[in-house]
Amino acid sequence: MSDFSLSTPSGADAGLTPKQLAAKYGLGVSGKRPSLPEYVRQLWARRHFILAFATARLVAQYTTAKLGQLWQVLTPLLNCSVFFLVFGVMLKSRDSIPVYLAWLCVGVFVFQFSQSAVQAGTRSIADNLGLIRALHFPRACMPVAFTVIQLQQLLISMVVLVGIVLANGQMPHMTWLLIIPALLLQCLFNAGLAMIMARVGSKASDISQLMPFILRTWMYVSGVMYSIQGAIASWPPLAKTVMSLNPATIYMDLMRYAFMPDSFSKHYYHGGKDHAGHALPQHLTLPHHIWFTASAWAVVVFVVGFVFFWKAEEEYGRG
Repeated sequence: MSDFSLSTPSGADAGLTPKQLAAKYGLGVSGKRPSLPEYVRQLWARRHFILAFATARLVAQYTTAKLGQLWQVLTPLLNCSVFFLVFGVMLKSRDSIPVYLAWLCVGVFVFQFSQSAVQAGTRSIADNLGLIRALHFPRACMPVAFTVIQLQQLLISMVVLVGIVLANGQMPHMTWLLIIPALLLQCLFNAGLAMIMARVGSKASDISQLMPFILRTWMYVSGVMYSIQGAIASWPPLAKTVMSLNPATIYMDLMRYAFMPDSFSKHYYHGGKDHAGHALPQHLTLPHHIWFTASAWAVVVFVVGFVFFWKAEEEYGRG
């Protein structure tokens, strides 16, 4: 019977340790984490896979439902209806906010983009272990792909959102062009947050059970259904600053201003008057620090999330 067990190296390889043999013949550890620049290159090379995977998952997501892809639009609309009834009608938030319905729907659609990306990112590794163990690819493809899925859903539902904004008397404006950079910044932020939660979720599966409560709390403190500026008007300056740095609030402010600049600006700037009570100009711009803060959140969270996820690249799919 043939003996297939490893034997001591002979000939020119005699006396070499396994480590030296591996170095001599260019062998490496299976699944070893690549360098950060190499990882970026590998991820970019898989961009077509990410888009194809995201599109396929999006199409398959509602195949068992009779209304199919319509649920991509119906879900945020139903949320808007509930929030409008509770906060707009019962709590009378619509009395203090111009075009409240459009204002509310923009907030719901924008926040749901982040909410869904984080929820999907948390489960992106744990729910795809079969694919991860069967194929070799940068594992960051998973949370990034699920962020792309949520972006595609938002873009589809934006058709309805535009209709709601127009029905509320908000005509197309040059600020609508700001929707593109605002969405790109939020997408970058969501991808970074999804990668952070993907690594956490791969090690602590119970976190996915807590995420709905955490995200719901985030939604309630972000001013999705009410005016955050009005709610914190009497707060101490430090508390106001902390609340104003909330990334969800910032991205909603960018989109609300882009869709309805005049109505949003009048509300943002104390009903169209300065602190002395003097009338402000009809067309007001969003403070520049909001764009700076939105960019800072996007870049910092994406870079931190990417590096944090890459650090555990060798561990995904094992155990």
